[in-house]
Amino acid sequence: MPGQAPPAARKPGGFLCPAAAIAGLALAALYPLLVYVLLKRELYWAGAAVIAAAAAVLWRMRRTKVSLAALAAALVLALITTVSREALALKLYPVVVSLCWLIFFAASLRSTPAIELFARLRHPDLPEGARRYCRLATRAWCLFFVANALVALDSALFRSDAWWALYNGALAYGLIGLMFVLEYAARRLYARRHDLPL
Repeated sequence: MPGQAPPAARKPGGFLCPAAAIAGLALAALYPLLVYVLLKRELYWAGAAVIAAAAAVLWRMRRTKVSLAALAAALVLALITTVSREALALKLYPVVVSLCWLIFFAASLRSTPAIELFARLRHPDLPEGARRYCRLATRAWCLFFVANALVALDSALFRSDAWWALYNGALAYGLIGLMFVLEYAARRLYARRHDLPL
């Protein structure tokens, strides 16, 4: 599921800091492909380490409840994989990540929708029409993560390791990007049509 790490997560350092950050992001983004390679070699412990490290990187860069939940789940799945020497637990991690984001967006609907929180960073005083759109957009993201979790679950349970790696390591990111583009276009159209700050 972006943003700068909080001050507590940043460390002053030399030229290796940006390189380490880039390497960490690459690990977090490409872990399905790395896990696929390791599972083909039956290196289950190494695959477990990759999943745990990817989740730890995300938590380190953005210490939120979502990233903490994903890290805890990753550690449990890594332990199960190491003990059982079965790939299924590792392949369920993308499902867990989607469910964590689903919970984040859905829970925000009980108070201030997540999209409204983001919109208020630019427009602190949102009118009612803009708030109504933000609630609808947050629900749309909930539906997206439900669909993504279901496809990721299908890829883990019923598809080949290669398809699992392709979907969760590439296609899912493309779909997230497409969702961002579509939501942004819908937001601009809605704002223009109703003369609202969004």
